Amino acid sequence: MRLPEEFISELKFRSDISDIASSYMQLKRRGRNLVGLCPFHGEKTPSFNIYTENGSFYCFGCGAGGDVITFVMKIENLDYMEAVKFLAQRAGMTVPEDAVDDSMSKLRTRVFEANREAARFYYNKLYSNEGRQALSYLHSRALSDKTITRFGLGFSPDNRFALTNHLKSKGFTDSELIAANLVFKTRSGNGVVDRFVNRAMFPIIDLRGNVIAFGGRIMSDQKPKYLNTSDTIVFNKSQNLFSLNNAKNSGNRRLILCEGYMDVIALNQAGFTDAVATLGTALTTEQAMLMKRYCDEVIICYDADEAGQKATARAINILRNAGLVVRVITIPDGKDPDEFIRKNGDKGPSMFKHILENSGNDIEYRLLKLKSSFNLDTTDGKFAYLSQAVKVLATLDNDIEQDLYASKLASEVDVEKASIKEQIRKSVRSKYYNDRKSEFSKLQSDISGRNDKMNPEHSKKPRATKAEQNLIAYLINNPDKLPLIEKHISCDEFVTDFNKRLFSYFSERIKEHKEPLTTLSADFTTDEVSSIAEIISRYSKVAATDTALMEYISIIKDESSKPTDEDIASSSADEFDSLLKNLKKKHQ
Repeated sequence: MRLPEEFISELKFRSDISDIASSYMQLKRRGRNLVGLCPFHGEKTPSFNIYTENGSFYCFGCGAGGDVITFVMKIENLDYMEAVKFLAQRAGMTVPEDAVDDSMSKLRTRVFEANREAARFYYNKLYSNEGRQALSYLHSRALSDKTITRFGLGFSPDNRFALTNHLKSKGFTDSELIAANLVFKTRSGNGVVDRFVNRAMFPIIDLRGNVIAFGGRIMSDQKPKYLNTSDTIVFNKSQNLFSLNNAKNSGNRRLILCEGYMDVIALNQAGFTDAVATLGTALTTEQAMLMKRYCDEVIICYDADEAGQKATARAINILRNAGLVVRVITIPDGKDPDEFIRKNGDKGPSMFKHILENSGNDIEYRLLKLKSSFNLDTTDGKFAYLSQAVKVLATLDNDIEQDLYASKLASEVDVEKASIKEQIRKSVRSKYYNDRKSEFSKLQSDISGRNDKMNPEHSKKPRATKAEQNLIAYLINNPDKLPLIEKHISCDEFVTDFNKRLFSYFSERIKEHKEPLTTLSADFTTDEVSSIAEIISRYSKVAATDTALMEYISIIKDESSKPTDEDIASSSADEFDSLLKNLKKKHQ
């Protein structure tokens, strides 16, 4: 069953992609189109384009593209039906449910419901006799009952069937609980058992208030100490942040990035409600882009140990590439935020606030770390320090900022500022050429088709692929030309299977008097939609004349008549002679 096309058409008409996208990002007009920094990957130069004429978008940086439904699917991490419902609610429309086969959406809904019921179960167990050890542990970490309730903390009993039996009594099936990763199959495969056992539980809540996953801390000496929900149909650990649902309402455009659940909860209890944490993984680009939607500045507050310092260095680059201002907190005595606040009692919050307000930016932090790594009393140490420091300053886009740090470096190591500035200029030039080299390499890959995952034949048949893409873009923009096109070429003459499929799809829609792009998000995967958006954006500006059209057709027909390697390998002697004669005849 499909949603009525009239409904989708009306929904897209009422959901202007420019209005939708502008609620997530800043857009500037460029001619008839809009451009901005892509919300799906970090960049400093806008490569995200919205084409107002056909209601599509495409990013030339990361390749994301599609229509307004695809945009909502990607930015809100929703499936197709959820994105449709999201837009319908915004537009004041009612989704015709009787025409929908939304089995996946129904499963997602059941997973949300199972997670919510599990959270209630864990919370109630925390305040039962079974949960006394876990409650005592949380109280020993100075968490109040008010904070415990606010974060919905709980306890998973030391019983492999406790949650399983409870959720089954509520009507949930084994397959639903497995989909939620709340249980897993026994080794015998005859049943399921709880995933979380004898652990203090931390619910992970998304921006819409849904419980999407859990983290659990073991109450014994067993390993692992922390266990997290694996990726499910409602949860991807690399695309979510713990407590972002709270932090987004903190009232400022700043986030404090911590390592773990307890640090975030302790900071919240101390009044710092803008704290978030990654979910058992290193910071990802997706998480940085998610943060960018809600803040302009991120303050990294990782542990001071070696692992924490490595994670800090990595996070700085990811956050800066996402266009965020970055600062770094160094807590005295190597303590983490939770421990620091607890050890300082009533003064803890005010002392942490002082550290927060006096934290240096990421450049100062990186220079300080470099300085501590070299002996500046020796010539070799000074040279090594300056060589590395210059590379850090070369990443700065602001000349004044570069100049200020160059002055500071000059006074620290007793070297002429002019010499440092010259080295920065050389480093900037070297970085520029390396970046251009990378861009050129990427462009070559794009042209050759080596990176085309949707059309694997692209790299082997680049000439035919480009002509097919031009023809498809021409057809989408000029549907009235279909009779002319079909007069000279058939679908079967297309060389690559993916483009053949697209041409057939758009041709059928045009014959049925339907708008070519209306149901793209329903009929293709998000990756396929991105490929179609790329074809439209890259080739819709190519000459749209009948002469150009005939040239595309001529190239396709010429390429389709060439024998393939398989044809040659499987041909008999007579067939091979015939192929050879035909080729010679064509090129005489």
